[in-house]
Amino acid sequence: MNDLGAVPWPPAPIRTGRLVLRAAEARDRAGFVELYASQEVHTYLGGARPRDELEREMPVVPGRWPGSFVVELDGVMAGQVLLRRAREHARPAAVGKVDLGYLFLPRAWGHGYAAEACGAALGWLDGVLPGEPVVLATQTANARSLRLAARLGFTEVERFRAWDAEQWLGLRPATSA
Repeated sequence: MNDLGAVPWPPAPIRTGRLVLRAAEARDRAGFVELYASQEVHTYLGGARPRDELEREMPVVPGRWPGSFVVELDGVMAGQVLLRRAREHARPAAVGKVDLGYLFLPRAWGHGYAAEACGAALGWLDGVLPGEPVVLATQTANARSLRLAARLGFTEVERFRAWDAEQWLGLRPATSA
């Protein structure tokens, strides 16, 4: 099993038609605080964290690890895409696979940025770790996330209950570069 920690990081910025995916920088700190403190963003994620706590605890350069991309729109952070290895505490169908996660600020919703950014991140992953299957989990109540998962090629593996809500686990089969 390949590990994202073995992938050279950070990669060169990934440019799409409208976005740039890049490693986090100090200038993104306020964007991370806004993202993690947003009740709207965390509707299906168990709730936001208190802003004052985030302001105290957020490092100068947050989210700086292999697989964590800042999504930049017009020079400003609009969200984050995460690719990380699912660990032992994950669902058995997910353990050892790369897990795709994403968070976008509400002002970036409804414009296709999540599909564009996640597609670019998955393309990058296919290039650096060819043959990796990828999983994605979301609440079944999150219709937008379920539509995005289908658009990205994920198919349902299982449904389960966690955090007082029904969850959906999808799999994007291994691809080759």
